[in-house]
Amino acid sequence: AETAKAFGIEPKVGMLSYSTLGSGKGPDVELVEQATTLVRDKAPDLAVVGSVQFDAAWSPTVAAAKAKGDPVAGHVNVFVFPDLCAGNIGYKAVQRSSGAVAVGPVLQGLNRPVNDLSRGATVQDIINTIALTAIEAQ
Repeated sequence: AETAKAFGIEPKVGMLSYSTLGSGKGPDVELVEQATTLVRDKAPDLAVVGSVQFDAAWSPTVAAAKAKGDPVAGHVNVFVFPDLCAGNIGYKAVQRSSGAVAVGPVLQGLNRPVNDLSRGATVQDIINTIALTAIEAQ
């Protein structure tokens, strides 16, 4: 959320899961729900929804059916994946299939700006990551 703010984007956070607001149960959902509670406790003014499936986080139409009345669902612009595996798969799927410019991953919580590149990075990926890291250093 802080990175979104640094780029002038008002963060609307979705804590991703295979469940939307209790539609599914299990230890993975419970972990996301606990993380959502922690976020709300530490940042009470932050717009956050969780646990939420990607489609309900992204699409106002789907959110209207799956997350009725939630003001953040359907408008999420910061997606928190439940673990590194899911995040990496999601990032690379979008990066390689959408034709959009994808910059990241963006490492958070370190003392200095540090970012990582995939062994499959293109020249443009490298340039974008260098630019992002330079901006973070300012």
